[in-house]
Amino acid sequence: MSLFLDRVKERAKQNKKTIVLPESMDRRTFQAAEAALKEGIADLIIIGSPDEVAKNSEGLDITGAVIVDPKTNPKTEEYINTLVELRKAKGMTREQAEELLYNEYMYYACMMVKCGDADGVVSGACHSTANTLKPSLQIIKTAPGTKLVSAFFVICVPNCEYGADGVFIFADSGLVQNPNPEELAAISASSAKSFELLVEKEAIVAFLSHSTKGSAKHADVDKVLEAVAIAKEQFPNIKLDGELQLDAAIVPSVGASKAPGSEVAGHANVLIFPDLDAGNIGYKLAQRLAKAEAYGPITQGIAAPINDLSRGCSWEDIVGVIAITAVQASDK
Repeated sequence: MSLFLDRVKERAKQNKKTIVLPESMDRRTFQAAEAALKEGIADLIIIGSPDEVAKNSEGLDITGAVIVDPKTNPKTEEYINTLVELRKAKGMTREQAEELLYNEYMYYACMMVKCGDADGVVSGACHSTANTLKPSLQIIKTAPGTKLVSAFFVICVPNCEYGADGVFIFADSGLVQNPNPEELAAISASSAKSFELLVEKEAIVAFLSHSTKGSAKHADVDKVLEAVAIAKEQFPNIKLDGELQLDAAIVPSVGASKAPGSEVAGHANVLIFPDLDAGNIGYKLAQRLAKAEAYGPITQGIAAPINDLSRGCSWEDIVGVIAITAVQASDK
């Protein structure tokens, strides 16, 4: 386990938060819950029927977790009424609210956060990103002052001298398909803030491209250049630059040669990818070929931390995201 995650877990223990796990249909949820409870990272709520919980947690010690069955929890009535009120402009009826909260545990988890009964949610081991994020955007909504909800991975590369001792944020690697220049600029600002919260070091942000400082001409390069210009104007306190190829962004000798005079080139720890294809491919390359630990996709820009998981995640990954979610919650 990386030093990064050790530190995040330590911070989570010092300021314990309540995190909801809605995927009681997946054994990994219970394996992660057992470990997280044993380490004291967070207080946990698991949503599910007694049968689901008993079947999928067999042989595991989850004493300490609060098990909530939507069909018998006395607070369900309050959640139904609140959901109807929140969504009445969209035509939400009481029957629809009941149907959602009894059967769609992610909606129930979001109502628990909305009503102040929990601090964050970790889901996605067996649900798509859309199924995880749609309820959170409908119920919890975006954070004040946020233009865009986006997603990043914390990448921890073993024995690596680049980035923050091998720790990087890759964004957007999970949500925004083809960001325009304004959106790329917004993603860079959110990602810098997330890096500084989680890694506790100064963010150094590189806007990545197949071109460095005009080495190639293309509309895709122009998009990145425009994003850099917007970001420099809107966020003058963030150390950022582009367009930079990956090696120019993180390798000091290449940065000095290809982008002399740039305070970012060769030192970047926050990598902004031009689109979701590049971001997704990039994080999976690092994870599979460099044996990096990849935590995410972690969302940024929602009014409370609601975090997605890759469906290929291990239970150990879920423990890491629980810890990250708890630290995000303590910042709210």
